[in-house]
This record gives sequence, structure tokens and C-alpha cells, in this order.
Amino acid sequence: MKQITISEIDEFLFGHATNEEAGTGCSVIICEKGAVCGVDVRGGSPGTRETDLLRPENLVERVHSVFLSGGSAYGLEVATGVMQALEERSIGFDVQVAKVPIVPGAILFDLTVGKPDVRPDAAMGYQASQSAFDKMPFLSGNVGAGTGASVGKILGPSYAMKGGTGLFAVQLGKLKVGAVVGVNAFGDVIDSENGQIIAGVQKDGRWLRTEDLLLEQVADKKTNRFSGNTTIGCIVTNARLTKSEATKLASIAQDGLARTIRPSHTFVDGDALFCLASGSVDVDLNGLSSVVTTVVEKAVLDGVRSAVSSYGLPAHEDIKRKHERY
Repeated sequence: MKQITISEIDEFLFGHATNEEAGTGCSVIICEKGAVCGVDVRGGSPGTRETDLLRPENLVERVHSVFLSGGSAYGLEVATGVMQALEERSIGFDVQVAKVPIVPGAILFDLTVGKPDVRPDAAMGYQASQSAFDKMPFLSGNVGAGTGASVGKILGPSYAMKGGTGLFAVQLGKLKVGAVVGVNAFGDVIDSENGQIIAGVQKDGRWLRTEDLLLEQVADKKTNRFSGNTTIGCIVTNARLTKSEATKLASIAQDGLARTIRPSHTFVDGDALFCLASGSVDVDLNGLSSVVTTVVEKAVLDGVRSAVSSYGLPAHEDIKRKHERY
């Protein structure tokens, strides 16, 4: 299994739009010819668009883009700009009188940083799409949907850390699989290889495990007051899949979040994963199940490791250097 850049999965185009001052942004994945798409929504506070359309029994077989956005529910407006950019290129589902771009997506909550009254909108969705069509560098860290992301928020922002957009992709023979993830979790991010926290609740130079803090508060009905969360992502592959298979793979890939985020899929997270398949390579589904879980896992880790301290939130690299000095 060889690691590649996600842009090497060349049936897809990838673009970010970022507003650093406002602390928000969006990311888009485009498939000009359309891709089979499935989705799995696991968190208790989701914000999504067009996910009912992706149910296997419903009509439309292919989508043309998936967006991931900050801005809470306001960020769903990004889809309008993505649709405009696609319509200008005559990309969409042919309804005879027009071609309608099919653009599902999901949002995360980042309004507690930067400027909460500035959110991703149609203009930002259009900008991200233009970036994708222009094949601009598609990076990880404080960009796109992960610009204002944070993790480890049970004690509030004073003890939280910076999250970000994570990327990871691999190639096995002709098969290519990658993931884009906006890491904005309520819980801690764990290095799945050694079980160590790499981002989460930090106080007085030490880690406080969110799961331990939750057990201490289990009788406190106010513990569900935290809303600034959600990890969202999209798996992309050149595998040949049906809608049912893509949906199941999105569900299986949630294990990648469970491996690295503790706790994951809480009542105050809106965790959602899409799976996009361009359909050019036949694969063994069990083997692919393992790969999609791995790329999601590694993308989560990349999201916090590539993040930069900002908005008063320390990043993994800064905390790591501090611990190394002592």
C-alpha cells in the first residue's frame, strides 16, 4: 500500500476556500462525470444537505460534488455556489430543460472562533469550486472546512486545542482511495498506534481525558450543552461501487473516527462521512472496507498534526515541542 497525494486520485477535483480572519471555510470535491455516493450520519447533532437522495432506493445514481463546510447550518449555503460553478460547465443531472448539479454536503460548528457573523456562503462555495477546477494546491491544516476547527471541548475553549482539515490517500495496484476530513470533535484525538492523546483537553501542562471527565459528570444533565463540534469527511475512490455498497462503506469507515476520536459520535457531534466512487476499478469489498477505515483514521491524525495554533487554541506541534522541552 503506497501513500499518494489525494490529488493523484485524478477522477476528482479538490478545492478549498478559506477566510483566516473569520476563522471559517469550506472544501469541495468535484467529479465532473458524476460519482456514485453513499453517506453515513452517526453523530447526534448533524447538519447535512441532500442525504435523503443518497439512500439506495432513491432515483439519482450519481452526484457531481460533495462539500464540507464550517459555519454551522449557515454553511449549507455553500451548495448554491458549488451548483453555480458546475452549471456554468454544464455539469449535472439531465432533466431535459436543464442540468441540475447534485451537491450533497455537511457542516461543522466553528462559530466560537474568529468572526461568528461571517460564515461560508454561496460566494465561498463558488470560490472553492474555482480552486478545484484550477487545480490549486489542496492542503491540510488551517484551511477549508477545518479553518476554525477545534477538539477537546468538554471544559470549554480555554482548555481545547486546534483541529483542522486532514488528508490521506493510498494506492494498491490500480485502486486509489483517499479521505478529506474536517476534525472538529468534542472529544480527544488519539494516536491509534500507541494510544496516546495528540490533541484534546490540556490543563496545567497535562492531558485530561474527555472520557474520564464525562464519567465524573454522568449525573449532571448539563453535560449536553456543548454544541461547537462535529467531524465531517468524504472518502474518494476509483473503485466500482453501487449506491448500497458506497453507503455501507461510509458506515464502515466511521470506525476510522472511533479509532482516533474518543468519545466519537456523541449527542453533541454531527459526525457524517460520504463515500464517492468514480467506478473505474473492480475491487474486493472486504479489502476495500479495511482501506477506507485506514484512510479516515490517518486523515483525522493529519488534521490535528498539520494544524497551526490560532484563535487562542494551541496546536499539536506547539504542545509537542513544549512537552519535549520539559
